[in-house]
Formats: sequence, C-alpha cells, structure tokens
Amino acid sequence: MTLISLVRHGQTDWNLAKRIQGSSDIPLNDTGREQADATGRALAGGRFDAVFASPLSRAVDTARIIAAHLGLGEPQRLPAIAERRYGEAEGLTGAEILERWPEGTPVPGRETREEVVERALPALLELGDAHPGESLIVVSHGGVIGSLVRHVTDHALPGPGEVIPNGSVHRFRYGDGRLTLDRFNLGPEDRDLFTASVL
Repeated sequence: MTLISLVRHGQTDWNLAKRIQGSSDIPLNDTGREQADATGRALAGGRFDAVFASPLSRAVDTARIIAAHLGLGEPQRLPAIAERRYGEAEGLTGAEILERWPEGTPVPGRETREEVVERALPALLELGDAHPGESLIVVSHGGVIGSLVRHVTDHALPGPGEVIPNGSVHRFRYGDGRLTLDRFNLGPEDRDLFTASVL
C-alpha cells in the first residue's frame, strides 16, 4: 500500500481577495509561506519518501518549503494535478461570476469537476504503482483536491460549504489499483495524525 498526502498550497493574494485563480500563476504571499512552513513542520513528524507538486509556482514553492523540513530534494513536477481551469472566470470573485453567469449557466473555458478527476486521478494511480509501500506528498490545489475527495467518497465529503483550507493535508491510501480517503482536512494542529504509520 502507498500513502499519498495531498496538500493544498499556501495562501496567495488572490486567495485573500477571494478571486478565482485556476491556471493563473499567482505566487504565495507572506501568509502562504508561513502556512507552508507550519505544514512542513507538522509533516516532519512522519516518514515521507518524495514530494511532488503541480507546476504552478504557488504549489512548487509550498512543496519546496515542505521538502526542506523533511530533508527531501527538489519536488518533482506533476502537470496533471495543476489547478482546475476556470476559463473566463479566472481573476473574478464568486459574486462577479454569478453576475456574469447566473447559476446553471456554463462559464466559457471552465473545466468540469469530472474533467479534473479524469486527468488527476490516473496520475495519482500511476504514482501509487511506481512507489509501492512508500509515503508521498503531493502539493496541489483546492479545486483538484475537492474534486478528488468528492469522487472517492461518492460526494460524502466535503460537506456543504466546507472548503479545502490553504496548507491543509488530505491523506489517501492506494492499493490494488484503487485510491481511498484515509484522513480529511488535517491542519498543523493535527501533527500527531501525520505519522505515516497511522492507518
């Protein structure tokens, strides 16, 4: 069995302003770097073998900060786990999106959650096959993590209005070609649960 801990990157200025980022490459702000550091310190209590990251800079920089705490090298890029593409909605707030495209109206260029799963899930399954018995960290994005959690829990999680916080950890188990959720929405205060041996 392989453990795959999906981590959401730290905060950016667009996160703070509640603007949709999607594939826009917005860097971490000071709070985001602090969040990545806190997550890295918490994860340092466990055993991890490698760190992977979305190619967007906010994920790569979060992964670098975490890897430094774990004594691991440069994070390996995993393009398939880049954030959900939001098309013409990128850079807008939720209110601005609803004003332009009322509920149920397609947003031009926006990737569906199903499309996100179709590209991200096979990449994680391949990681599991390539790293049997290891514990991996994969730094990704709220849209990707939320889509994967919904998929593997048959939409039981996240709950109504529940968000994927910056710097949070969501641990999955991989075995027999299947990904299942082990721990959801862990933060630095849950450091005792980050230990790889907790199953």
